[in-house]
Amino acid sequence: MTRKTIKVGYLARVEGEGALHATIRDGEVKEAKLSIFEPPRFFEAFMRGRDFREAPDITARICGICPVAYQMSAVHAMEAACGVQINEPLRQLRRLLYCGEWIESHTLHVYMLHAPDFLGYEGAIEMAKDHREVVERGLKLKKAGNDIVALLGGREIHPINVRVGGFYRLPDKRALRELAEKLKWARDAALETVRWTASLDFPHLHRDYELVSLHHPDEYPFSDGRIVSNRGVDIPFDEYDDIFEEHHVEHSTALHARVKARGAYFVGPMARFALCYDQLSPLTKEAAKEVGIGPDCRNPYKSIAIRSIEILYACDEALRILESYEAPDAPAIEVEPRAGVGRWATEAPRGMLYHRYEIADDGAIRTAQIVPPSSQNQPSIEEDLRAVLTDNIDMADDDLKWRCEQTIRNYDPCISCSVHFLKLELDRA
Repeated sequence: MTRKTIKVGYLARVEGEGALHATIRDGEVKEAKLSIFEPPRFFEAFMRGRDFREAPDITARICGICPVAYQMSAVHAMEAACGVQINEPLRQLRRLLYCGEWIESHTLHVYMLHAPDFLGYEGAIEMAKDHREVVERGLKLKKAGNDIVALLGGREIHPINVRVGGFYRLPDKRALRELAEKLKWARDAALETVRWTASLDFPHLHRDYELVSLHHPDEYPFSDGRIVSNRGVDIPFDEYDDIFEEHHVEHSTALHARVKARGAYFVGPMARFALCYDQLSPLTKEAAKEVGIGPDCRNPYKSIAIRSIEILYACDEALRILESYEAPDAPAIEVEPRAGVGRWATEAPRGMLYHRYEIADDGAIRTAQIVPPSSQNQPSIEEDLRAVLTDNIDMADDDLKWRCEQTIRNYDPCISCSVHFLKLELDRA
């Protein structure tokens, strides 16, 4: 009997802590577990009793890379609970803010975290020695996204200008004009990014995922629409708990999520691209067609190219919003609390993010539920790892380790930034 055991003992320098354990016996993968053992952060618990208006500032601290998604999910859920809807000019400013987060988050992942895997470098610093212009383009493109978040959110990290009902202050029109000029360069750089990432050498893997994302009939989804899948799900946010569920697994403190009737599902850029391709801008669809990436793509390694396509869309959409901008009459509408339950989902860069809150008639939060995209994707990551190990059992240890790291990084999980520094132990009998 031959046996190979892969142990990734500790993921350091990440948002969260995790490990990978896989066992192969007689050419068959017996298990592939991505264990998350981060200490509890208690966000859902310590929001209880807090005023509903505090939720956006509290939830923004959950993630330093995509705080806007957490803020917007909380804001929309609270507005739903209180029975209010903002006007279209404020809604467009929220889309612009989302564009900023997608640009900076996706660009960070593409250039700094994922590309080194394809080019054979340990990290972006090593890659910069041979590809200086590429890395500099990535840094400048990321800054364009940061500039949007800083202008609308008040600062680049953990924005402070977002509130239930809108914003605390509106952006200066001159600053918006200056931002538009920067985004014209960014859009060109994003197009070059699409071409560059599509030229990378992609390992072969095809998976039949259940893809899940928001869908809106008229626009590529950020924070409005319905929850849909390629296997028949089509529901409003209020029915999320009827279709999806979280559950504990023994090897992870993070909850896994599944479709109740079927199991694992996939959220993120590849799901959005497949389910919402028709809503992309003409420029973005033209670029995708040019590089041969279509909505039927199911190779998770090509997610780096699809993320690049979404960067291009976010730049193009941001310019559209700026060119047609009409200032709202006020930075926000007043929202009075009432007893109720608010549910909402938005599209974080990494995938769909769901929030549910119950508030009392005085606005105090009674319960909170937050389902982040990375935990939803954990079962799919494990299934991908199992498939990769099965297809590459005879690969040399170091190469197999590299391929597993690259596979995890396809999802841009919050634990991804340390994957290059994992300790791999192989026990060959």
